[in-house]
Amino acid sequence: MPSNPLNPTGDVPDTGIPEALAARMTMAEQHQWHRAYLRRHPVSRRNFLRGSTAAAAVATLGGSPFAKRAYADDAQLAVAGRHVSFGPDAASQLRFGAQLSRNPQGAKVFLDHGPTPALGGTLEAEVRNLVTQIPSSDGGVLAAEQFYVHAPVDGLPARLPHFYRWRTSDGFTGDTRAASTALPTARSAVLPFRFTMMGDQGTDETPTQPPGLAPGDYDDRYYKPDNDPATPHATNVLRRIADSRPDFHVLAGDIAYADPSGAGKSPQFVPSGGDSASGFDKFNPYVWDVYLGAIEPSASVTPWMFATGNHDMEAAYDTHGYGGHLARLDLPGNGPAGCPSAYTFTYGNVAVLSLDANDISYEIKANTGYSGGAQNNWVERTLAAHRADGNIDFIVCFFHHCAYSTTDSHASDGGVRDAWCALFDRYQVDLVLQGHNHVFERTDPIRAGAATRAAEDNSVVYPETDGTVYYTVGGGGRPRYGFQPGSPETYRGNTVADTTVPNSYVWTPDGEKQDEAAPWSRVRFRNYSFIRVDVRPGFFASEMDVVAVDEYGREFDKLTYRRQVRA
Repeated sequence: MPSNPLNPTGDVPDTGIPEALAARMTMAEQHQWHRAYLRRHPVSRRNFLRGSTAAAAVATLGGSPFAKRAYADDAQLAVAGRHVSFGPDAASQLRFGAQLSRNPQGAKVFLDHGPTPALGGTLEAEVRNLVTQIPSSDGGVLAAEQFYVHAPVDGLPARLPHFYRWRTSDGFTGDTRAASTALPTARSAVLPFRFTMMGDQGTDETPTQPPGLAPGDYDDRYYKPDNDPATPHATNVLRRIADSRPDFHVLAGDIAYADPSGAGKSPQFVPSGGDSASGFDKFNPYVWDVYLGAIEPSASVTPWMFATGNHDMEAAYDTHGYGGHLARLDLPGNGPAGCPSAYTFTYGNVAVLSLDANDISYEIKANTGYSGGAQNNWVERTLAAHRADGNIDFIVCFFHHCAYSTTDSHASDGGVRDAWCALFDRYQVDLVLQGHNHVFERTDPIRAGAATRAAEDNSVVYPETDGTVYYTVGGGGRPRYGFQPGSPETYRGNTVADTTVPNSYVWTPDGEKQDEAAPWSRVRFRNYSFIRVDVRPGFFASEMDVVAVDEYGREFDKLTYRRQVRA
């Protein structure tokens, strides 16, 4: 194992490449290895795992359109795992996606939609066939097929519900739901709105494929004794988000965790029907079925917008490991060429940027530099354009790796600081929302790498003069991390006099940890949580409340951001 691997063990999905090789390979090199291996080990489609596990996942959360025999080739085709996102113009475009229970085999899938429950319009959906082939411990291949459907709807009126249902040509008809477009970016359309955010989610359920998996394999209930496996943390957070009724939700990477690398299990994938006393620890595409079923109650009616993290680089697929995301999800696609998870959209007076921190990380380098600087150039151009727009008050950036955090697992990434923080200063970015570290942490306002003032709970921040506040919200469901030894939690009802962390670190370009003190760390909460953001656009001043909420709905931190509206 090299002393400074590109991919530290457990931080990038294990897709069957020998560990010593994978540790020094870029994501593109890993994908090439896969292609070469599969040329030597061809798999007949007769030997693919059949069907999807989406039915079991959805049934667990209540309500599945799938019948017991849904996965058989002769069963009626069914649709589940519904999710909605914004298109590039969030005020007029919605993107509808879902998963099929099996190969459609010539059957067509339709999206019926319209401005009322009567619907009235119909689109034939695009079917995307995702083939996954993963080397197994017996020298063979785990092969699977999944089918996803997508339908774009453009030309919609702003912030009005649009009704839809999925239907197939062989008789399946889903129930009717509704999702809404964004508030337009115009000062005359001044209305309050809300969005939510978290990262590092996963699921509380184990997939049923391949056969023989047990609770704790491929789900959030694994190995850490303080995780309380009996409590469904991801589900709790998801329910609180749904209860908040946000207008949209953003997720800062590490989405489904289709590979639980680092879970302390032997890194082998036994053949179907085989036995491994230490469990599985390798990429399993059927985790995504469970995940899409788990988020469906929220994501089918609320646009979910995703960034990518280190556990989302899946070497079994092309496009820098993001080919699976392009099959399953609808990303706006208006970012730099070749960077599918970098994009922007506006909602009312807020501009949102999703960035791919895998491109600039000093810690985990499987994809570092893959854009050749194109993403950084796009970030600067996009921030400049948003800040010059008189209808935009607040700019929010979300991504995975942390510019500022103090956990004992990953702490801060100097690559993020070097690439983007000066741009955040120059264009007065208000909020930076991060994941990666499985805790909640909030900084004081920062400019030029230093805190400008103390921002206590319930205080008001003026971003133009105070600077940018960085949030780490990685408590979406995965087992939690710790803070540095001797650095206690500090949050509402549990405050300490001095919140400085004297013994944190930041990752350097050579993949080493550089010690640093962190006087900017203001709030630290070591449990499952998300943030709720309430925006109040105004004609003279606009405000934004950012409230931290735990998995049981208890609030433990709040800041109000206030900006004068430019003439």
